[in-house]
Parts: sequence; C-alpha cells; structure tokens
Amino acid sequence: MRDEPGARNGDLSAAVDVFAAQRRRLFGIAYRMLGTVSDAEDIVQDTWIRWQNTDRTQVQEPAAFLTTITTRLSITVLQSARAKRETYIGPWLPEPVNTEDDPALGAERAEALQFAILLTLEKLTPTERAAYILREAFDYPYPRIAEVISSSVVSARQLVSRARAHLTSERQAAVEPVHQRRLLAAFLAAAQKGDSQELEKIFADDVVSYTDGNGVKLAARVPVSGRGRVATFVAAFAHHFWTGKSLDWVEINGQPAATLSENGTVTTVVTVTATENGIEQLLWVMSPEKLGHVTAVGA
Repeated sequence: MRDEPGARNGDLSAAVDVFAAQRRRLFGIAYRMLGTVSDAEDIVQDTWIRWQNTDRTQVQEPAAFLTTITTRLSITVLQSARAKRETYIGPWLPEPVNTEDDPALGAERAEALQFAILLTLEKLTPTERAAYILREAFDYPYPRIAEVISSSVVSARQLVSRARAHLTSERQAAVEPVHQRRLLAAFLAAAQKGDSQELEKIFADDVVSYTDGNGVKLAARVPVSGRGRVATFVAAFAHHFWTGKSLDWVEINGQPAATLSENGTVTTVVTVTATENGIEQLLWVMSPEKLGHVTAVGA
C-alpha cells in the first residue's frame, strides 16, 4: 500500500519542526568541535539530510538521535580538518562568532565557547573533545555520552576526566568579563599611541600574541611571546596599523572584543585572555574568511 501524499507531507513537516527545534543546539555542538562557522553549518546540513532520509518511525528520541549524528560527523571532520590546518599560513584561531547577534550559541552553557578554551580543546583528541563538550557545555549524562561516542560509561567518564585535567593544567583562572574589557580598553589606548611602557604594565610576563591571517598583509606569521617582546612588537606598528580605521566594541564567543573597520568593512578582530596577572593572550583575527560573523544585526 502506498502512503497518501498528504500523510507524507505531514510527516516531512513534522520532521522539519523537530529539526528546527534542535538546530541551534546542533550548531553549538559542531562549532565547539570544529571552531569554524562554515564547517559547523555543513555538519548541521549533513545531519538534516540524514534525518530526512531516516525511517523516523523507528526513532524514539529525535533529539538524542540528532545529537549523535552531529557529534559523530564532527569527530570525523575534525580528524581531517587538523591535517588541513598543517598547511595554514601562520597561527590558526577559531572563527569568532558574535554572541550578541546569536545568544543561543551560549544559551545552555557558555562553557567551551571562549577563545582560550577552544584553543586548548585543540590539544585533545576528537573523542575527548566531544565527550568534554557534551558534558560541560550541554550537561549530558555519562550514559548518554557513552551512547553518542560508542564507548562504555566508564570510558566516557575517563575521557571527560582526562580532558578536564588537561584543561586545568593549561589555563589559569580567567578574570570576569568586565575586568577583561577594562584590560582590552587599556591595551587599545596604549597600542594606538605606541606606548610600550604602558603595554608592559598590562601584560603578564608570559603574554603571547597570536595573529590569524592565513597570509594576509600585515599579519604576523608566528606567535610573539614575552612581555617586552610583545610590547615592542605592538608599538612598532602603531604608526600605520590603526590609521584610517574605526574601532567598535562587540561581544564574540561570550567575551568582549574590538573590531577595526576600514571603509565599512571589518578587517580585524582583537580580543584578549586575561588573568589576575594581566593579559595572557592577545588574539588577532585578520583572515577575511573568518570575519563574516562578527558584526551584530543592525550594525
């Protein structure tokens, strides 16, 4: 017996509604796994295709089904993405996302969204990263994590525990966003004046400056580290880098940041990671293909 057209249309309409309700959460998982908007959107699209072609009458928990598909696709893509990044020109940073424009990205938990965490997650295996994100950012219970990553509950706990230990050893306690913004404002003021002495006052001893430019003009191709060296580096380009650019504040990945625009086009995003010791990381994103999601709606 053939299905009636009306029944098929109704089934597809229900499938669309179910997927739409989960879409931002699926994007949140994929973005935290891969660190780029385009890759995350591709994963969400591939998940939709699989959902569309699945016998949905056999799926008891659509949300769990979709999470499993998204996570497993992300693990596979992350393995190949890391190989591609070996040919990236200069440091690779996550693609910034304006979280004022898209508050749903951090709505469940802001965990695993800030730049410093995403960079540290790069050092985990794809499966460790998936387990950590599902647990810390989405509060998944261990039995469900085990199902998603095809492991035992004991293994899932061990993966999350190892990831936490790794992250704890890598990072110091970050300051509140308001203090982070104050330090970024002080940095921008000193940087535009080329005042290396003021810059040194707000840098931690082991500050590192990373610039993601993928070969773009003026982008440093290697990280610069150490209080004195970074201050000298930033002061050296003050006389030409800021000229003719307008400066605006945005919130990216749940943290304060500044955009530099030229003729209405954002050319640079700069943000900082800070602790009680001062600015620990200067993060510059200048690669044009990563600047498409930093401007708020209506800006």
